[in-house]
Amino acid sequence: MRPSYDFDTVVDRRGTWSVQWDGVADRFGVDGLLPFTISDMDLATAPEVLAALRARIDHGVFGYTDWQQDDFRSAIAHWYATRHGTTVDTGQLVYGPSVLNQLSQLLRMWTGAGDAVVTHTPTYDGFRKAVLGLGRELRGVPVGDDAALERELARPDAKVLLLCSPHNPTGRVWTTDELVRTAELAARHGVRVISDEIHADFAHDGHHHVPWPRVADRGPESWALITSGSKAFNFPGLTGSYGLIGDPADRAEYLRRMATAEGLESPAVLSLTAHIAAYREGGPWLDAARAYIAGNLALVEDRLRAALPELGWRPPQAGYLAWIDLRPLGPDDDALQRELIERERVAVMPGRVYGADGFVRLNVGCPRAKAEAGVDALVRAVRALT
Repeated sequence: MRPSYDFDTVVDRRGTWSVQWDGVADRFGVDGLLPFTISDMDLATAPEVLAALRARIDHGVFGYTDWQQDDFRSAIAHWYATRHGTTVDTGQLVYGPSVLNQLSQLLRMWTGAGDAVVTHTPTYDGFRKAVLGLGRELRGVPVGDDAALERELARPDAKVLLLCSPHNPTGRVWTTDELVRTAELAARHGVRVISDEIHADFAHDGHHHVPWPRVADRGPESWALITSGSKAFNFPGLTGSYGLIGDPADRAEYLRRMATAEGLESPAVLSLTAHIAAYREGGPWLDAARAYIAGNLALVEDRLRAALPELGWRPPQAGYLAWIDLRPLGPDDDALQRELIERERVAVMPGRVYGADGFVRLNVGCPRAKAEAGVDALVRAVRALT
């Protein structure tokens, strides 16, 4: 008998220093909005993770911690084998405080000032901040445009392909054939690959995430996979991520930098605890959460089809972010945001944050009643303007 989990009960996040809830005024200029914004969920993490965290807290000592131990390595190997049908070389493992921190470290290793980093558009805003913040040039290519991808990779100053797999914000799950073509293009033009796979565990039924190591032999020698269990199991506030770096010399240099210049050799012990519990025991909870979120996305599809059929919206292949193209109806972006904020009292991410005017990104990683409130507010706002 499968365990049952309660995702309908609302967990009050106000007053918990939540970026999504308590920080909404920082981005939208108004406090008290119902938020559908930053990419975390309003669902409590798996009970198995909570039990492991409580047990570790009860120990009472939180000293410096070693991530290079078998409990952590074997949990990752187990997860990739059972969830993704992939054998990973745990000797390639590295650790970092966050996926974006790992990205920044790798960009410092593999690029110099003014070098170009190629990525798909629309683009996760964290990528833009990391790349531009380091003084590198960010070059976008539309999702699915292989010809544009090859043109950009062929430019002599292109040094890194930054892949988001599955893609944020569109929720696209790359097929094996697509990844093989991408790997071959990168190898042909001598461009290293960094694959951010933090959304991998939220691929929906009918779509299968392919970890980069499965196609790495077709690509460049220098590659890295960066990821974390924090997105799937909703514990980003614990910090902590990990990765795989293919080339031994690259891996040694990354670890040297983390241990010396960065001072980040010791990880957050509660993050390790959460990862091990999630990857060893959290599978049933994740399956239930994915099914629940799929229900939220189906709700969004039904409401949009009924009210705004011109959009022809379909749910994403992965994740809990509804990426909605409003261009067929043409509401003005600024006017829509005013309508959402001032009249509907909701916060929804505008597409321009990801370089795509005319879109919105609605986070439905939440109890169904909230998802319903969000899509209904969006429908009313669009109708008011069109």
